Amino acid sequence: MKIAIFLRRLAALLSAGIILNFGLVFAEAQGIRNSHLQAAKQVIAAINATNQFDIFLPRTARELKNELMRKDPNLEKIISQTVDEQALALVSRRAELEEEVAGVYAKHFSEDELKQITQFYNSTTGKKLLKEGPLAIADSVGAYDIWRHRISQDLIANVGKVLNDKLLSKANDDTISMETLHKGITE
Repeated sequence: MKIAIFLRRLAALLSAGIILNFGLVFAEAQGIRNSHLQAAKQVIAAINATNQFDIFLPRTARELKNELMRKDPNLEKIISQTVDEQALALVSRRAELEEEVAGVYAKHFSEDELKQITQFYNSTTGKKLLKEGPLAIADSVGAYDIWRHRISQDLIANVGKVLNDKLLSKANDDTISMETLHKGITE
């Protein structure tokens, strides 16, 4: 079972590599100029677009070590050394991701737009947005939660009050109708 999971993960990694290569071919096939790709790379650097992916290779290497060591704990040292060596050999391929992501940005933004984006994010305000933006988003979600809670409470209270008023009014109308009906019967 563990071997099957490991093989599936390995297949996923290989698939990702194939997709990456297709992406590079896509950028070339789309006729994206080198200057356009360079502008996209500047945006990627300015906004740290791929930094979140830096953990991939170390995490994958650690998972592979753990998987292999579980299967044969006696080979821990050689497994660890071999996985580390092979992971380090792949570090240079990190540039492939930058190329792929540059192609994505070049596909979605013109070269001029990319230059404007880079200029903004390299400015003091842009750097502040990168630093404070996630905090502002988290605070916004918190504000939304507070607002949502208050609105829900107000909706429940308002509906309860209006329904109560309507039901009392209906009960009064029904009482009047019953009194009129009763008078008609007794007369």
